[in-house]
Amino acid sequence: MALATAETTTTLDFGPAVALSCRECGTRYDLGPAFACIECFGPLEVAYTWNSPDAGAATVTRRQIESGPTNIWRYRALLPVPADVASRPNLAPGWTKLVKADNLARELGLRSLHVKDDSGNPTHSFKDRVVAIALEAARNFGFHTLSCSSTGNLAGAVTAAAARAGLDACVFIPSDLEEAKIVMASVYGGRLVGVEGTYDDVNRFCSELIGDPLGDKWGFVNVNLRPFYGEGSKTLAFEIAEQLGWRIPDQIVIPVASGSQLTKIDKGFKELIKLGLVEDTPYKIFGAQAEGCSPVSTAFKAGHENVRPVKPNTIAKSLAIGNPADGPYVLDIARRTGGAVEDVTDAEVVDAIRLLARTEGIFAETAGGVTVGVLRKLVTNGLLDPEAETVVLNTGDGLKTLDAVSAEARPTAVIRPSLDAFRTAVADNS
Repeated sequence: MALATAETTTTLDFGPAVALSCRECGTRYDLGPAFACIECFGPLEVAYTWNSPDAGAATVTRRQIESGPTNIWRYRALLPVPADVASRPNLAPGWTKLVKADNLARELGLRSLHVKDDSGNPTHSFKDRVVAIALEAARNFGFHTLSCSSTGNLAGAVTAAAARAGLDACVFIPSDLEEAKIVMASVYGGRLVGVEGTYDDVNRFCSELIGDPLGDKWGFVNVNLRPFYGEGSKTLAFEIAEQLGWRIPDQIVIPVASGSQLTKIDKGFKELIKLGLVEDTPYKIFGAQAEGCSPVSTAFKAGHENVRPVKPNTIAKSLAIGNPADGPYVLDIARRTGGAVEDVTDAEVVDAIRLLARTEGIFAETAGGVTVGVLRKLVTNGLLDPEAETVVLNTGDGLKTLDAVSAEARPTAVIRPSLDAFRTAVADNS
């Protein structure tokens, strides 16, 4: 089948990527700034040499990957980026810690638990991964401005990446975001525009802006660059498997906002299996949402195939997407793998943040509180096997969402500077 064309202004270099492919009908298109199939309006994904009918299989080895840099570019042969990407000015995110969480495991009654702590990225969230791939696509297409609609973390990742690459940035956020995320998105320069309304309102506005002359030559990382952007989440799957000694965990708990991260982690696991880099073993994927924005969890529990949009009302603002684009695919993956989608209250989110901090010394933002809270709930409800090797994701730094815990995280005592006062305080708190 001849590929549809995509107008570009530069010589393209996407490494092993050969096309965009519709997830629904399979129609293929030339690599370009597009995100929806013109045949069925399904989402487009990046297709590679090893799964393309137009090219032979690629050969990628563990040794080749292990000899690469300690960031996501060690997986460049599995990503839509040029071979020299590591030498270009970018934030080089990734290779974050996979923490063996024995203390938390004992608390929850699990045999084997790891926390993939992505707060160690340059702007302290996993969004640096997806933006890094989208940035290379923007360069390929000759865009001069990097943009996005964001619940906070993505805005900071975009403005930081643009600053490093020497591009302009203009990002859009709901005007009522956490103060720390507003500051982080602004400090790197560029334009930060607060929009009255929810994230879904912001996202709709950005879709309109793409069709306006004002948005010409703008790369919206999660709109017209979305197929490339989504590939960054695969690197979480790649790293987890490699850090576990080249194996896929038995079960993994992943936060769900748009649902793209969960679907791409599943895609990453399947690609590792297809390339023979890991053994083809069964794994279960669990999605985690906050109760105040849980359209996917609600649909899963009701046995529905489609997701009904909701108006978000939760402290987990980074997950507050009421109309998640990949929601139906999250349902499919959870059911196909034998997993589930669950949600927790805001109070449970705060308690889980404190639990992870107290047991493992990891201060998670509210999204991490959601995943740990859901992990605990899944164990309690018997949906997650306590004997199986488990990974839970923390996708951001708790310093970004201090308001969530500030009311409870206070000094245990305030004393006069004397031993007697301290002895009294110790006695009172013993």
